[in-house]
Amino acid sequence: MADVRHIEVMDTTLRDGEQTPEIAYTPAEKLQLARMLVADVGVDRIEIAGTRVSEGEREAARQITRWARKEGLLGRIEMLGYCDGQLSVDWLREAGGQVMNLLVKGSEKHCRGQLRMAPEKHRKWVSSTLAYARKRRVRTNVYLEDWSSGVRESFDYVFAMMQCLGEQRVDRVYLADTLGTFAPADVSRYVGLMAATWPDVHFEFHGHNDYGLATANCLAAVEAGARGVHTSVNGLGERAGNTKLAEVVAALRDHGVGETAVDESRLVAVSRMVEIFSGKDVSANAPIVGRDVFTHAAGIHADGDAKGDLYTTALAPARFGRKRRYALGKLSGKASVNENLKRLGIQLSDQERDLVLQRIVELGDKKHAVVPEDLRFIIADVLKTPPEQMLRIATYHVSVGDGAQPQASVEVAYHGECSEAEATGDGGYDAFMNAVKKAVRRFGIEVPRLQDFRVRIPPGGRTSALVETIITWRGDDEDGFSTLGVDSDQIAAAVIATEKMLNVVAARQDEA
Repeated sequence: MADVRHIEVMDTTLRDGEQTPEIAYTPAEKLQLARMLVADVGVDRIEIAGTRVSEGEREAARQITRWARKEGLLGRIEMLGYCDGQLSVDWLREAGGQVMNLLVKGSEKHCRGQLRMAPEKHRKWVSSTLAYARKRRVRTNVYLEDWSSGVRESFDYVFAMMQCLGEQRVDRVYLADTLGTFAPADVSRYVGLMAATWPDVHFEFHGHNDYGLATANCLAAVEAGARGVHTSVNGLGERAGNTKLAEVVAALRDHGVGETAVDESRLVAVSRMVEIFSGKDVSANAPIVGRDVFTHAAGIHADGDAKGDLYTTALAPARFGRKRRYALGKLSGKASVNENLKRLGIQLSDQERDLVLQRIVELGDKKHAVVPEDLRFIIADVLKTPPEQMLRIATYHVSVGDGAQPQASVEVAYHGECSEAEATGDGGYDAFMNAVKKAVRRFGIEVPRLQDFRVRIPPGGRTSALVETIITWRGDDEDGFSTLGVDSDQIAAAVIATEKMLNVVAARQDEA
């Protein structure tokens, strides 16, 4: 690995990623994400804004550049600019920036069709904008927009543009597959052509994921001579999005193509933050950061791991600050149950375990979800014994009315003691949770943060249908844990799931 090159990562979550439909970050959110990406995750550079977009964009840029200047990181903050003479450069300088990514047409088709401009005239605009940037002491990189079409269909145009850029002081040239049309073979051929023709130029590849090939294309680009790649967290961006940060960092390393400065253990944390700020859920099976990707559902996989890590690869969960999990359902085997019992600190005889496994399979056949935290309750039901140290929500009342602030009262019983509390909230369940937090404070139980709340009902539209509520809580690890409640009333189902969470926390506290 001594010969593996360092590959620069420029993350554009805050610029290109914000072009995802229905996403708009506040200045405070952009600042938080910028800090995390640069100072915590460790990407080499970030692109935070497009010039002349809005006053909110300018304010976000100002906040980020003030922070970056104070921390000595301003050179790692970039903004997109346009061939508009002085306007973009002045906007960037007023926002406190010092690095501009100039958007240049990388294909003759876009130059003539969108700008309605002859290539010679466009190059003059490029040169004048770059000259003014130098005058204002702004460092520049250049995006060749639609380069993938240009290099394939009008290489003479691309050659002339590169000759023009060679006369300017440009730090990097960004090769953009703007419409995500390239396959790895195309990337290898044309990035290789660019690197061979201009060996002294620092090229970076900017891919889009329209065919699901963005990560593979980045690997091909680096192998062909690109010195950097562009990413966005969770792959946010236009249409099918950009190259996913987590995927490309892991793939570059594990396939011996290149090393990055990214701290892999922080990839899940930044993914979760972007998920919250953007409101765009990450697919459960998304590589590296998806909630299910380090979970084995088949009993044979759990058995193989128990006998020698037979289903473990270089993508080990600990590498990303995560843990291996074994799902419980109709495909579970003895090894799956054993692993979950071990993590809960529960010992059963082989006969008792087989009874528990039988019930889990029965529930799976009926399409009922089973989460590991349900095991204590399944055991109590199957073995006809009360769960140890049971904490109960003895009574509760939730009041919600038009124009009135929601109110809730609860009584919690634990180890023979009762605690009552009342509270208000922004909604019925919020009021209930506020009351629960007050009530369990007496027992020294700290309620974890609610991470996700999902409600499922069977198709058919019956108002009396059973409601299945799955709540995910932020626990001691990055993934947290989930609890499940089922009832014909949505609030009651949520209460059941909450009661299970309290028992999980109480059990962990007693074990500690």
